[in-house]
Amino acid sequence: MVLDAWLPKGHQLPGGARTKTVLHQGEGWQIVATQDDGRALIVAGPLARRWAATGLVDDGALAPFSFGAAAYSTLCSRSEHMLAPVSDCRSPNTKVEALAFAQALRATRAIDGASALQDAIYVEAISRLLPTYAAQSVVADDIVLGTWLTGGVPISAKAFRRLGQSMTWLGLPHLKDVVETAGFTPEEVVLDSHHSSNSQTCPVSGGSQANTRTTKAGPFSLAGRPALEAFFREHIIDILENSARYKALGIEFPSAVVLHGPPGCGKTFAVERLVEHLGWPCYQIDSSSVASPFIHETSRKIAEVFTKAKENSPSVLVIDEMEAFLSERDTATGQHRVEEVAEFLRRIPEATECKVLIVAMTNRLDMIDQAILRRGRFDHIIKVDFATEEEIKSLLEALLAKVPTAPDIDTTVLIKKLAGRPLSDVAFIVREGARLAARDSRDTVDQGCLLAALKAAPSRGPEPPRRIGFM
Repeated sequence: MVLDAWLPKGHQLPGGARTKTVLHQGEGWQIVATQDDGRALIVAGPLARRWAATGLVDDGALAPFSFGAAAYSTLCSRSEHMLAPVSDCRSPNTKVEALAFAQALRATRAIDGASALQDAIYVEAISRLLPTYAAQSVVADDIVLGTWLTGGVPISAKAFRRLGQSMTWLGLPHLKDVVETAGFTPEEVVLDSHHSSNSQTCPVSGGSQANTRTTKAGPFSLAGRPALEAFFREHIIDILENSARYKALGIEFPSAVVLHGPPGCGKTFAVERLVEHLGWPCYQIDSSSVASPFIHETSRKIAEVFTKAKENSPSVLVIDEMEAFLSERDTATGQHRVEEVAEFLRRIPEATECKVLIVAMTNRLDMIDQAILRRGRFDHIIKVDFATEEEIKSLLEALLAKVPTAPDIDTTVLIKKLAGRPLSDVAFIVREGARLAARDSRDTVDQGCLLAALKAAPSRGPEPPRRIGFM
């Protein structure tokens, strides 16, 4: 259907945005794209007054303007906020998007308890579903929510098991949060182990499906790794949270990152926390999911994972044990290894342009092909080394805060003994100390339990260099 624009292209709206093409329209309203990659809702006078009279739109949310003899109001939305008819909204990519819609549905119903919402306009920026009053009948709100969550399948949000089967990427515990946020009590809630683990595990079986994590409220934190935390904040999170400011200076998306260092030093933990904070679909390439003895098969599987990540962008693609695929071609055995490296060389820049955040991890940076490591593919190569005393203290305090502890605990001795060891040793000490306390029927973890755990866990890494003195 040809959409007849009310305004010419380039017309300046209140606030400075300029119009481009019409995306959606209905009786008394249009949604147009704007030249700053946002969207704007243009509303005729009667519809705007009706929303204001019912209290759905606060004073000042709609800016009035005129074009010729016609009077309109507008509400502009940035690119990161959804503005579209409910019937045309895409299904959510993250739990955060799902929760935002659920909150908007509930907030709308608290003001207007009768109007049909299946043909409403979803305005994420003001957390409202604005009815257009064009529907002849009212579809139940639980159907509206279920249809939107599944991208068009008319499933009641109360039919929890069926809805969960259509949204396996989210996981039942998180889906339950969304349904309850909208004000519904899900029926047949069974949080079985399969769905629970699916929502918490970043690696993707076979590289063919994605799991989405829950975005954490508040700032990103990474206990035990303040320097790496600062890097993620500056080079990834700040770019995503202030995309318009960076885009104006030519920075479209965060660059790919390599984390390297000894085993057990927190590379995987750091990536998991980052994915959890972003709340994006997560895909993984590792030897267990894509490696094959057949010629061309590994390259084909690698290409499939990249394609899936691009189709569901913004997303995260994790390359684990990258030395298994991306070792120097001069020393590689067989043409298939050269082909795998070439596949990555083609795919990495392409994926970054499609808003796929690539994070690779390796214990053997020296083995990686230099063409892969050049800037333009991986702009940042970050070493995650054995922990310092400051990092040990940060992680130890964070872990002990999660278990009941006795007042006699003094972490000074533990910090000095654990300095220079992997962070995984710190987690083991706390876990083993808790096990010893439970074995002895104690209610808290005390200093003796932690020291006993430390004694039972000698370092498995290389011995620190010895100092030699001369008389």
